Amino acid sequence: MGGVRHHTGHSAKNTRATNTQRENNKREHIMCQHQPPCPDVEAGDHEAARVVAAHPEQGWSLLCNGVVVFDDTGELLPDGRVIAPHRGPARHVGASA
Repeated sequence: MGGVRHHTGHSAKNTRATNTQRENNKREHIMCQHQPPCPDVEAGDHEAARVVAAHPEQGWSLLCNGVVVFDDTGELLPDGRVIAPHRGPARHVGASA
């Protein structure tokens, strides 16, 4: 039996370019339009950004800067990093967009 080679049309170079393009699109998508602007995701007070999508029935909210905050005070940052729950009440609970 001869081996059949399957070419997907994707190369490592194309994959890197696609990943870079996705990251750039993500950054453009989460640029804040509020005045004053919401804190950047890297800022110490990034939890103070405005809520743009609240899902209290599921226990999470999406902030303007792309951070997903959970009712237990844990966070998921736009780049995939996780911040474990920390002490104090969740700042976004009861907030409105």
